[in-house]
Amino acid sequence: MEDQKQKRGEDRFTNRLINETSPYLLQHAHNPVDWYAWGEEVLAKAKTDNKPILLSIGYSACHWCHVMAHESFEDEVTARLMNENFVNIKVDREERPDLDAVYMEAVQALTGRGGWPMTVFLTPEGIPFYAGTYFPPDNRHSGMPSFRQVLTILAQTYQEKPEDIAQNAQQIKEVLQQSTSHFQASERLLTIDLLESALQILLNQFDNRNGGLGHAPKFPQPMALEFVLRSYRRTGNTMARQLLELTLEKMALGGMYDQLGGGFCRYSTDAIWLVPHFEKMLYDNSQLSLLYLYAYQAFGDEFYKHVAVETLEYVRREMLSPEGGFYSTQDADSEGEEGKFFVWSKAEIEQVLGSDDARLFSLYYGVTEQGNFEGKNILYVTGTLEEVAQQAGVNQEELAAALGRSKAKLFERREQRLSPGTDDKILTAWNGQMLKSFAYASRILGEPVYRDIAVRNAQFLLSKLRREDGRLYRTYKAGHTAKLNGYLEDYANLIDGLLALYEATFEMRWLDEALGLALVMVEKFWDEATSSFYDTASDHEQLVVRPRSLFDNATPSGNAVAAEVLLRLELLSGDSGERFRSKAGALLQAVAPAAAQMPSGFGRMLSTLDFYLGSPKEVVIVGEEGSADTDVLLDEVYRHYLPNRVVMLRPLSLNESDVERWPLLINRTLLADKATAYVCQDYACQRPVDSLEGLSKQLN
Repeated sequence: MEDQKQKRGEDRFTNRLINETSPYLLQHAHNPVDWYAWGEEVLAKAKTDNKPILLSIGYSACHWCHVMAHESFEDEVTARLMNENFVNIKVDREERPDLDAVYMEAVQALTGRGGWPMTVFLTPEGIPFYAGTYFPPDNRHSGMPSFRQVLTILAQTYQEKPEDIAQNAQQIKEVLQQSTSHFQASERLLTIDLLESALQILLNQFDNRNGGLGHAPKFPQPMALEFVLRSYRRTGNTMARQLLELTLEKMALGGMYDQLGGGFCRYSTDAIWLVPHFEKMLYDNSQLSLLYLYAYQAFGDEFYKHVAVETLEYVRREMLSPEGGFYSTQDADSEGEEGKFFVWSKAEIEQVLGSDDARLFSLYYGVTEQGNFEGKNILYVTGTLEEVAQQAGVNQEELAAALGRSKAKLFERREQRLSPGTDDKILTAWNGQMLKSFAYASRILGEPVYRDIAVRNAQFLLSKLRREDGRLYRTYKAGHTAKLNGYLEDYANLIDGLLALYEATFEMRWLDEALGLALVMVEKFWDEATSSFYDTASDHEQLVVRPRSLFDNATPSGNAVAAEVLLRLELLSGDSGERFRSKAGALLQAVAPAAAQMPSGFGRMLSTLDFYLGSPKEVVIVGEEGSADTDVLLDEVYRHYLPNRVVMLRPLSLNESDVERWPLLINRTLLADKATAYVCQDYACQRPVDSLEGLSKQLN
């Protein structure tokens, strides 16, 4: 290990990134490059020195970020070129999504594609004039210029042809200003037809054989899949159900899903979900665990429950900090090799399991001598228990028992390997998503351990990532103070998680916290002129443009989540929340027509539109949680997939001040001294019921 450190030069060089908390930035703290973190000091230095800025943006789980770091940033000759000619800034995209969004627009405008590592050259004023992603150390790669060539040419051009640089920068600035502009509000009425049109476009994009949207590389796209599930719930469209279930099955049976430890990798490099990029992201596993829970509610298939639970258990085991926060990502690489932690040789499997169990395991999980990934095996499911049992000449019970034994033994052996690195920073937005999944899992599955995890996470976030004035921070790392102003997605996703936590606990404090954050979110991020939210607060540092994200990326659009939580709060708080509904409606009026034409990029916005148009049910249960009659009614509510609803519990012990603040609870009383359900919709209430049968009929 010491030799490796010497080789990387860690003992010879230390730059300013040593003072940062981001694991990604710390990975570059011993480069010979004179790196700075983004901030006023370095921007002022660029102006004083009249040097262009080399901005490198990446994240710790990014394989090609590590490759470029090793090839170029650890190379002293390259570092000398960078230090002499540029002011060098390193950014963790997960800490600074605003910088990532602004400068990724520039990369896409200049190159027609995007990705990480992102390499952008800026004027001292922060305006991009040249950009790319990965640059190789030499020009052997399909005619790409080497990184040193790019550095040399741009440094020379900046000195000798400053007018060309200025002209390029001005043109790109104009493109950025246009790209972050809002959609024009449409005169078209918001109707179910928009949702129908979007669904048909989306269904035509599915891979009918392997599931998923499009072709290789294939991403899970949980926001779009949830919209398809909602659409099936609303319409009964059989094609929507078939393609959704095909996708959920193929993803969870393929190599993109960790067959031993649970949890999903970032994406599949092929069309059949076999060979992933092996990094695991908190945001994928939060969204996918919840999607599989919803599918379990909708279809009753235990397989979906199994996948959701395995994924939640993976997060609980590997991504939960001692303080109650969730870590961000896990790397694809270990010991310098992508996927090494996850793949197996047939010989090793036989050595661990013995010949009999190894034969059955290999048949079920596709293990061969030649392997399917660089001579090793990525585990994937080859067929049903019945099919493989028949092929192996054993009964299904024998096969299931053998697979259970084998998975436990191989997981134990895998735990002895050097595991991929974990990025242990804690991000508010991503934690809000994971909070939501654990909270709903606790209610849907009746699992109190998940409720406890969710409660502890909320307490942690509100104590460690909230300022005294009620504003949120973006990021936290153990042993350090939280930092960076929260973005729209931090507020929206934490509110979303708190609303789910209220349903997991029915403690009024979580509603109060959600409402308080919503008021701050509207005050600091809402733009009345464009009927939308900015990604950054009104008092955020001024960038070349103020970013506004309406599309989903790997995480849902902050605007879409914000609109949905405002709609939910309006229903819960009654007339006092009308100001929330009007803003959400104005946002949807501006965005929905475009979203319906490009549904794969607007899954969460379309789900919000579905909620807006879907006449949500308002369900109030009167009774004491824990009593048999109350629990029967609550279990019936959560047995169904009902995305367009809000649920409240009114315990008899609830004080009147809470009732008055949440008008949905007013005049809700017991019927014949039994727990009672009230179901309202479209400003009209059905008669109160105290039986499971009566409630089931009203819900459906």
